[in-house]
Amino acid sequence: MYWPINRMEWWLRRSRLLSRAMLAHLLAAAGLLAWTACAKKPAEPEPELKVSTQAIAATAAGGGAFFHVAANRAWSASSTEPWCTLAVSTGQSGTTKVDIQVAPHGGTAPRSATIAVVAGPLKQDITVTQEGATLLEVDAEQQVGVGGGELAIRVEASGVFQVEVAADWITHAGSDPGVARFEVGVNRGLSVRAGTIRFTLGGVEKEVTVNQDGQPPTIAPDMTGVPRNARALIGGMGLGWNLGNSLEAASSPTLASETLWGNPKTSKAMIDAVKAAGFDAVRIPCAWSGYMEDQTTYRVSDAWLARVKEVVDYCVANDLYVVINTHWDGGWLEEHPLYSHQAAVTEKFTALWKQVAVYFRDYDERLLFAGTNEVRADYNTPTAEHLAVQASYNQVFVETVRATGGRNAYRNLVVQAYNTNINHARDFFRLPVDAVQDRLVMEVHYYDPYDFTLDAESSNYLWGQEFAGYGNVSNWGQEAWVDQSFAIVKSSFIDKGIPVILGEYAATLRLSLPEAARAQHVRARNHYLGYVTKAARAVGMVPFYWDSGHTGNNGSGLFDRATATPAHPDAIAAIVGAR
Repeated sequence: MYWPINRMEWWLRRSRLLSRAMLAHLLAAAGLLAWTACAKKPAEPEPELKVSTQAIAATAAGGGAFFHVAANRAWSASSTEPWCTLAVSTGQSGTTKVDIQVAPHGGTAPRSATIAVVAGPLKQDITVTQEGATLLEVDAEQQVGVGGGELAIRVEASGVFQVEVAADWITHAGSDPGVARFEVGVNRGLSVRAGTIRFTLGGVEKEVTVNQDGQPPTIAPDMTGVPRNARALIGGMGLGWNLGNSLEAASSPTLASETLWGNPKTSKAMIDAVKAAGFDAVRIPCAWSGYMEDQTTYRVSDAWLARVKEVVDYCVANDLYVVINTHWDGGWLEEHPLYSHQAAVTEKFTALWKQVAVYFRDYDERLLFAGTNEVRADYNTPTAEHLAVQASYNQVFVETVRATGGRNAYRNLVVQAYNTNINHARDFFRLPVDAVQDRLVMEVHYYDPYDFTLDAESSNYLWGQEFAGYGNVSNWGQEAWVDQSFAIVKSSFIDKGIPVILGEYAATLRLSLPEAARAQHVRARNHYLGYVTKAARAVGMVPFYWDSGHTGNNGSGLFDRATATPAHPDAIAAIVGAR
């Protein structure tokens, strides 16, 4: 092809220009590549790994738990034990919640697993511990003889267990590996009794029932400790005092409490004070019905029998004679000498005295039982029905006690005249038939004249020869009346070989009188107390002063029972000084 010169030059020039541009471009690209190759690469971040916990605790039952993993790179986790599993085992950078599941543990020893969490070069461990299953096995039921003694109960446990005894006649004596030891008291009662021992370990509880045999209802007669007949015993008894308004306190046949009538619980210090004051015997009026666990079986609670025993033992420790009875007791017996009630009362009365007689059967002759108190339909002259039913209660009492045997076969027993009234005694009383001779004592009470001794509304606050002719003296019941009444007791009973106790007598203290009148009243009252005491002793009776525990206005208390100290030493001196 033909190119004009000028055109060829143009092409050459253009080619040279293009070559220079391309060369410049190539050089620029090469320079950029060279710069890029020479620039420093960016640094990689430091590895990070955080785990939310280092330890997880699980119960023997197992269950779910979790932890969090915070990392800036990929991570993995694994468990060393198959009973501890992970919901996820890997993750990426960021924060991740990891759920774990712990299987139930059937063994008793604790176990552990390790969860390892790894992110690059970093590693953190979580220790998972699981407690062993609680093991607590005991022998479920124990049978103990009436005499009690040491009881060992086998215990298989995975740890240290706790013991709680729900019976005051069972004492925890200590525990060793594999065994718990207890002391069981003597069951003095007629009935079988049951107590509960509770073993606790962790959340597991096991109960053991301890059954103890009761006393036999009858044993062979035993005269040991009861050698004296009634006349000899009463002849040496001396002077008595009533623990009134305490153990007999009851508001109904089903509700009773030792403190119900305002007196504190009787203490040994109180009985010590009675002994120190010069008394020789204590009459303990008792309620029983309100302490029966079941009004159909008539079972008296062990706790109440034990409480009466405790007070009896206060007296025995002081070498005092003791009389326990059935006293008012809500009136179920005392107010019902009626044919319509006779069968039901007799059933309950028999069940009651079987229990009391057996419980106290081992005591010696210084303990006497008195069947009833003031049995009456009303305060009028008794009918033939009243007398027959009241006499039947005396007979049931004697036969029931004698049937229990042992020392009770010879124990001296106290029976009551109708309403314990001296004139009714003279006119109507007959001793029950007894299997042994000369072991019965009769009981009467004396509160004459009533308008001086008990009637707080009466204006007759004076008594005795010193105040004869005064306007505030009763027109009956003075010294001659005392002598006449007690002469009836002597001629009708004591002279015929039937000993008698004066189970109650008292005159309440009227502190609300004006000062001068109060001084006369106190003098008259002390004279009354001394005179009645001396007259009773003169005919051979053992007098038991009625102390209600109330030492204030219209009270007959001699001692402050809260402090166990004499509250009215003058009255005590009048009584004790007349012995």
